[in-house]
Amino acid sequence: MNPELQQRSIQTIAQEISSVVPLHSFWLYGSVVLDDFRAGWSDIDFIAFTNEQITSTQAEKLLTLRQELASRYPENPYYHSFEGVIVNLNEYRDGTYTRLIYWGTSGQRITDRYRIDTFSMYELSKYGVCVCGEADRELFKTPTREELIAAVRSHYDGIRRCAVQTDDSLYSCGWLLDIARCIYTLRTGDVIGKTQAGEWALSEHLFRDEGPLKRTLVIRKDPLAYKDDATIKEWLKTLGPTVQQYADMLEQELSHYIS
Repeated sequence: MNPELQQRSIQTIAQEISSVVPLHSFWLYGSVVLDDFRAGWSDIDFIAFTNEQITSTQAEKLLTLRQELASRYPENPYYHSFEGVIVNLNEYRDGTYTRLIYWGTSGQRITDRYRIDTFSMYELSKYGVCVCGEADRELFKTPTREELIAAVRSHYDGIRRCAVQTDDSLYSCGWLLDIARCIYTLRTGDVIGKTQAGEWALSEHLFRDEGPLKRTLVIRKDPLAYKDDATIKEWLKTLGPTVQQYADMLEQELSHYIS
């Protein structure tokens, strides 16, 4: 990881967006501000607020901006990592959108719908970093304790539904970190990085079988060294039952907070 190149890439993205449509502010959240960014695994999460309503022409220019920068600077590994939205400030405040640009893991699109999930809103309200523009943190309403618990419950439901079987993606072992992070949030009312959550879970001896979590942390700290490892890939495909066993602990924790 190259922190200086990462910061330059963030500044470039913000500048390129502002060259298309005037920016009110550009905010970072997620792993990059929680001191947990891992190249080959993590995203650079952002939300960019514009001062003007985004026209269809501007939206088309912004839609593929990260890919264009990645092609222009092929030696830079960060441009593909950007995920977030570019949205008009007034529309964000009103909750009604004409058009906004969404960059996600599976692609990008122009849409008229947007909702910040509870964990992201919490991170923005508490730890978000304004890279440029007006640093008005009141744009982000800190979720209540009840809202955080509900978000954990929703994430738990997703784990039960989607992680019964796993594939050879590194994200398969990431479910274990997600579970640890959810339990941390339930117990503390706060949010931390996934790596820190895994280390905390080990210090608290939350799970009977700690081996998979220890191995996950080794991978998390150097994802690029393991993403093509055949042995690791085979192990990742077997993690479904382990994820569900860890989810049993999350279910037990949730029972203390949801009647």
